[in-house]
Amino acid sequence: MDFTFQKSSTRITTTHIALLLLLTSFFNCNPANASIHIYHKDVFREVGNAFLLSGGSEGIATSPSSRSYIRFENITFWRNEAAADRKRSNGLIQVIIFEAADRNNIGGSAYGGQRSICCTPDLAKMEGCKQGEVIRRPSATDANWPVVLNVKFRGKSLSKEMDYKEISITKTGMYNLFFVACDPKLKELVMSGKTVWRSPDGYLPGRMAPLMKFYTFMALAYVLIGVIWLIQYVRFWDDILQLQHCITAVIALGLFEMILWYADYVNFNNTGMRPVFLTTLVVTVGAVRKTVSRLLILTVCMGYGVVRPTLGGLTSKVLLLGVTIFLATELLNITEFVGTINDVSGRARLFLVLPDAFLDAFLILWIFTSLSKTLEQLQTKRSSVKLDMYRKFSNALAVTVIASVAWIAYEVYFKATDPFNEKWHSAWIITAFWDILAFALLCVICYLWAPSQNSQRYAYSEKLGEESDDEESQSLTEGKPEGDISLVNQEVKNVGSGGDSDEEDTEEDKRE
Repeated sequence: MDFTFQKSSTRITTTHIALLLLLTSFFNCNPANASIHIYHKDVFREVGNAFLLSGGSEGIATSPSSRSYIRFENITFWRNEAAADRKRSNGLIQVIIFEAADRNNIGGSAYGGQRSICCTPDLAKMEGCKQGEVIRRPSATDANWPVVLNVKFRGKSLSKEMDYKEISITKTGMYNLFFVACDPKLKELVMSGKTVWRSPDGYLPGRMAPLMKFYTFMALAYVLIGVIWLIQYVRFWDDILQLQHCITAVIALGLFEMILWYADYVNFNNTGMRPVFLTTLVVTVGAVRKTVSRLLILTVCMGYGVVRPTLGGLTSKVLLLGVTIFLATELLNITEFVGTINDVSGRARLFLVLPDAFLDAFLILWIFTSLSKTLEQLQTKRSSVKLDMYRKFSNALAVTVIASVAWIAYEVYFKATDPFNEKWHSAWIITAFWDILAFALLCVICYLWAPSQNSQRYAYSEKLGEESDDEESQSLTEGKPEGDISLVNQEVKNVGSGGDSDEEDTEEDKRE
């Protein structure tokens, strides 16, 4: 809706109204109710020469075998006593439903100037619209659209209930609903009730519908990697490292999260409602999974269990970072997915997004700094097996960061070029990519640290020097006799040469 409103000295530019529609479509969709939009004493806002209330914005699909519709139930308007007592008040409220592609068919402009949503005396002469009503021009594809429904107060009544109405949707598209009052005497108008939006497959909004199938496939993917990991995990239980216990926990949390998301969307699709408890549980499990995954990557890059037995003085710092990441993620996800966000302004939303972004940036910096130090230690000790493993891991991390930056740039481009959500069919990919990327990195970690009979060669050893791991791995594969004199001599030599290095590492861990 890139038109401009005008009322005497009150003017809004084309850019402002386009931004208004963008914000209302983004913020005013109630994620707790979504396809069943609940309005509870919502107040109309003055915008140009009209009073507006956004009723929602959703992508609705159509099918020959099933109906799609927008239904109005128990919609009631209230006006104040001053508005009821005033003369020359038509008391008209108009309900407008239009597809995003027809947004320019609402409103008009006199003499090429600023656009108005309500008909003015000049526009009445030029376009033949009726003064005091919404300017509507028929769509090029369907003369019955946009749809305008009239609701009018009678006499001096303070309330007016809208008749039960169901609007059939016959064309797939992004639909917007607005309640408009052009009568200046209807200031402080209030509305309650609900609207039901339904597509052929259920109540799930068009932008979310593909995610239900996506989380089904993601759950199956986690089951597959979980089964493979569990088989190795049980088979080599005696050789399991502490790090591999953490990986098991991340796989379990990931699977649980995907199952909960699927259950949430199935319930949403069947009932049109999202229970607060279920959605809160989903985002909480997701926040825990995100926190544990990030701390796992950080501790791996620090060389925990490989070049150092403990994190030493860094343990408290890592735990503090984990708690901070969890709280920032939980607050952001609850704001986006749980309850209504109608009252959350852009500034408040920015306040919640920025800490999460800064934490991720700080974490990435710490990860690569720690990884660089770990690689340097492994090179110094000439631990070729561990060094090769960490180089592969560093390459995977680098690819992940590059992919993340590239996707963020694409996401910004996607939203900038689609301000009215007309590409809602493919909008689900924006959310899905991050789950796919996290799963891919988890697969790499599972591959590099897979449980095996040689798992202990990656572990930190206090008795033998780190540089002996090559010889240890060779002895395992070649099956050298246990009493071999050369192996005994090699162990004695390594104890003598590696003792000082191990003591220095232990002291360094204590200092940190």
